[in-house]
Amino acid sequence: MGLERPVKGSKMCTQLNSRQLIEESLNRRYSDGIREALGQVHFNFVITDPCLLDHPIVYASQGFLKMSGYSTEEVVGRNVRFLQGPDTDRRTVLTIREAIREEKSCQVSILNYKKNGTAFWNLFHLAPVFSEGDGRVIHFVGVQTPISKFSRSSVSNNVSCSRPNNCPAFVENMLFNHHTSSAIYFGSCRRELFSNFSVDLGHSGLYNSLAEEDNAGLEEEPTCEAKESDKQKAIAAATRILFELTQFSKHTGKAVLDKRSNSADLVRVAPISSSLSIALNRIHQSFVLVDPHLPDMPIVHASNLFLQLTGYSIDEILGRNCRFLQGRDTDQAAIAQIRQSIVEEQCCTVRILNYRKDNSSFWNLLHTAPVRNASGKVAFNVGVQLDVTGIAEDEHQGESMSSHMKQLGAVGAVRVAVRSLHGVGSR
Repeated sequence: MGLERPVKGSKMCTQLNSRQLIEESLNRRYSDGIREALGQVHFNFVITDPCLLDHPIVYASQGFLKMSGYSTEEVVGRNVRFLQGPDTDRRTVLTIREAIREEKSCQVSILNYKKNGTAFWNLFHLAPVFSEGDGRVIHFVGVQTPISKFSRSSVSNNVSCSRPNNCPAFVENMLFNHHTSSAIYFGSCRRELFSNFSVDLGHSGLYNSLAEEDNAGLEEEPTCEAKESDKQKAIAAATRILFELTQFSKHTGKAVLDKRSNSADLVRVAPISSSLSIALNRIHQSFVLVDPHLPDMPIVHASNLFLQLTGYSIDEILGRNCRFLQGRDTDQAAIAQIRQSIVEEQCCTVRILNYRKDNSSFWNLLHTAPVRNASGKVAFNVGVQLDVTGIAEDEHQGESMSSHMKQLGAVGAVRVAVRSLHGVGSR
């Protein structure tokens, strides 16, 4: 990339400083436990820091390593361009590069290469991570969902071959791996990190060498367009990872967001359709509906009984993650169980200590479940609450069937409403 070589006497010191910077990239922004939390996210992903020289990887998930065939030592500290190969579409790379420059999300299909040289198609979803304090992009989230070659049918065209027009292939190649979805975080510093280097290490610095090398006389290269279900999974994966980053950043006073914000105001979400809202309001049970495809899984609907139970108004909770119900004695194991069920699109029932607006606690028998739309895709997740305060856990077992049936009835009613009315009336 035209970087000046450090003087020989400072090489060891430079390597040491680089390792420290890579280690601190996560430590200074997120609280202790972020690596453990990310390790429990079952997607292939890496985190890169654009504020460091050459946008190196500062974290790589086990899924990413398994998918690419590399070890942690082989990828951390390196630019992700090692995933590119001879048939990587340079135009797609330039598209991704432009998305990074503009600090916006991007989703494209791209051909990447594993350590053993095997090529594979990936659906790459790129999303910036902003600092709440100053609005800078500090990382990028890049989610990789491998596209099975068996789904590319010449008859049905479930995955059609076409040129992606939305994002640069160069980045996607660098981020994509084989099997399972992966995420890569790219930082977004616009200025070069060290004054003695002659290149601009801005948003596109990560991809300059190959992209500029083939900038002239580019020929159109075919790519495989992923199915809509894969695209939704990629979005959900990015949301899941951003959820962890957001949560662990709050404890350090250096909160991150999925959008640039000049204030601490909550990002509001568009309401669900009025017809769906009316149908949901007929369900007499305490429950909330959250959107797993939006950053931080915000509440998009809350029943009146939920508002009565918790003491909040509808304006105070719409657009917020349900974690405001947590408190100092909330069982983290129960929270982890809920998160995992959401990721796996499974139902979950836990007994968890929650807190009302007035800080009084109550035992909540919570049942969560995915809610699919008419096409079978998960559109929302529903959480049904039942106040079991004052009832010992062993005593409650005798009434568990009746309570659980009420919760299942509410879930069933929500599912019917969503399947029938989701999308009726623009959101």
